[in-house]
Amino acid sequence: MAAPAAAPAVTAATELPPDGDSVASPPGANDWSCRPSAAHPYPVVLVHGTFANRYENWLALSPLLKGLGYCVFAVDYGTIPGITSTGSGLLLPIGGLGAVPTSAAQLAHFVDLVRSATGAAKVDVVGHSQGGMLPNYYLKFLGGASKVDTLVGLAPSNHGTTLDGITRLAPYFPGVADLIYTVCQACRDQAVGSDFNATMASRPDTVPGVHYTVISTVYDEVVTPWRTQFLNGPDVDNEVLQDHCPVTLAEHVAIAFSPTALHLVTNALDPANATPVFCG
Repeated sequence: MAAPAAAPAVTAATELPPDGDSVASPPGANDWSCRPSAAHPYPVVLVHGTFANRYENWLALSPLLKGLGYCVFAVDYGTIPGITSTGSGLLLPIGGLGAVPTSAAQLAHFVDLVRSATGAAKVDVVGHSQGGMLPNYYLKFLGGASKVDTLVGLAPSNHGTTLDGITRLAPYFPGVADLIYTVCQACRDQAVGSDFNATMASRPDTVPGVHYTVISTVYDEVVTPWRTQFLNGPDVDNEVLQDHCPVTLAEHVAIAFSPTALHLVTNALDPANATPVFCG
């Protein structure tokens, strides 16, 4: 069984300073002057998925949460210098590529920046795909449990993925697999049977004191089998999108933009004021 990796050092090159940076933020996010209200005392940190970035992943949820009165922050992580795309004239890195333990350390640093800037003792975290799983590494191995109140995962790769069986073909195409894994270490980590998944399985799915919600779709074609996204623990709410909206066809990417899924997110962040989930 693989031993937990030590928290990698986070250098100035990976720091996202409160005074801004050159990478685009989604609407409503990264206002470092925001102060949490009594109604929403925990800032929300948004964590994008593999091959994604904070801008595109959170174009729907970030302004929604901001409009509801939350302080919202979105991190980019796991980027490789020079691997970027552009859209609408914005710098859009392709992130979520680095080894998950290293990316989790970047998240830990970002959470500390948010807590310091806002004065909040804890944050809530919402992540998509890898971004819904790597915060759990932070909670389990990097001391994040005392700094996070709620973790919400949209289609998270909590127990790895077969990628619809494609990962099982890797031994037959070692050159191709090695090339992909060289660029995307997180892809190797998330594959079923990886050393990283063995490390995650060495401890219980959850840690005491943190509230967990997992939101999955039966049409997920990326994190498969989709039921492996669920967590086991005393404070876990595993939700299936189609249980609330049978007609929705939202799959792995679209779940981050589904009105039903986003309603489940807002209910998870504020369960005392939860409302009947919208089907749309």
